[in-house]
Amino acid sequence: MATIPVEEIAHPPVVPQLGILTHLLHNRKFTIGLAVILVLLLVSLIGAQFVDPAERRTGAFPARQSPSWDAILGTTSLGQSVAIQLTQAIPNSMLVGFIAATLGTVIGAIIGLASGYFGGKVDALLRILIDVFLSVPPLLFLILIASLLRGVSVPTMALIIGLFAWAWPARAVRSQALSLKERQFVQVARLSGMGDLEIVFRELLPHMLTWLGANFLNAFITAILAESGLSILGLGPQRDTTLGIMLYWALRYGSILQNFWWWWLTPVILLMVLFLALYLVHLGLDEVGNPRLRAHG
Repeated sequence: MATIPVEEIAHPPVVPQLGILTHLLHNRKFTIGLAVILVLLLVSLIGAQFVDPAERRTGAFPARQSPSWDAILGTTSLGQSVAIQLTQAIPNSMLVGFIAATLGTVIGAIIGLASGYFGGKVDALLRILIDVFLSVPPLLFLILIASLLRGVSVPTMALIIGLFAWAWPARAVRSQALSLKERQFVQVARLSGMGDLEIVFRELLPHMLTWLGANFLNAFITAILAESGLSILGLGPQRDTTLGIMLYWALRYGSILQNFWWWWLTPVILLMVLFLALYLVHLGLDEVGNPRLRAHG
C-alpha cells in the first residue's frame, strides 16, 4: 500500500493561486462581471479628468434639461450635469463598498480564526461578542450613528458601515476553523514546531481565501446598498456625491412628480448594473471555489 508523504499531510491539496487565477479568467460570469465593474470605474475616473471644476458647480448648466447633445444624461433642477455628477458618484460609491467590505471581512476573519482555533475562554468571549452583534439590527444603529454624525465624509460612512459588517463572516470563519484545526495537517504542523499564529495564517487561512473573497463581494454589495439607503434618508455624505446622494437630491426636488426621469433613473440603473456585476463576480468565485460547480462555470 502506498504511503502518503508527510508533505501532503502537512499541506492538504488546495487550489494553487495560479490555478485559481486561471479558472477565474476562464469563468464567464467572473470575467463579464469584472469587466463591467472596471469599465464603470475607468470611464468615470477618466471622464473626471476632462471636467472643468467650474462645470461641477450649481447652475453651471441650464436647469431641467432632458438628455441631449449638450447634456448627454440631462441636467438637474439645480443646473448640474447628471453625467458629470456620475464621474464622482461611481468612484465614491465603490470606495464605500471597498472600505466597508475590507474592514468587515478582515475583522471577521481575525475574530473568527481566533475564536475557532484557540477555543476555551477566548472562544466563549468572542462568541458572545459575535452573537451580540448578530442579534442587533445593524440598520437601526447605522441610522442612529449617521444621524448623530451629520455631514460625514465618504470614508467615515464606509468605516461606520464596515464596523457592523464583520459578525456574519466571523461566525462562518469560526465554524471552519473549528473543523480545520482537528485535521491531520494541523497536528503535523504542531509537531513540526510551528507556532499558533503561524498555523493560523499558513495552514488555516489559505483554505478560506475563496470563501472570504465571496464574502467580500457580498459585503461590498451590502455596503453600497446601506449607503444608498442612508443617503436617501438624508443621512449620507452630503459633501460628496454618491449614487445614493444623487437619488436623495432627485427625490427631494420632486423629480418623479415632475417627470424628470433622467435625474432619478440614471443612478438607479447604474446601481442595478453594479449589483449585477458584483453578483456575477461572486458566482464566478463560488464556482471556482466549489469543485461541484466548477464544471459549470
